[in-house]
Amino acid sequence: QVQLVESGGGLVEPGESLRLSCDASGSIFSVNAMGWYRQAPGKQRELVASMTSGKTNYADSVKGRFAISRDNAKNTVYLQMNSLKPEDTAVYYCHALITKAHSMDVTYSYWGRGTQVTVSS
Repeated sequence: QVQLVESGGGLVEPGESLRLSCDASGSIFSVNAMGWYRQAPGKQRELVASMTSGKTNYADSVKGRFAISRDNAKNTVYLQMNSLKPEDTAVYYCHALITKAHSMDVTYSYWGRGTQVTVSS
């Protein structure tokens, strides 16, 4: 089995920073892509940032403020969030495309359970 576990969410004031982490564990052969999505109350889940083969992609609303990075040795992805705004308030979900150790001809999509980020004064 494969699990994604997020950490690092919390309550911060506008302008402050947070760093989210997501650890992938289990029967993993390779992690092909990792990313972060978010879902605010009453809204659809949206892509925040992703990283595939070293290439990054960001939502326009977070460009210049958020940065995604990976530690490939640990199968961990990070999201550094700076200059946070109230509109960044959401549940942040980690996503990964993973090839499993005993099923290397298939790519599986996994989601974490999410971590709450609240930006409020």
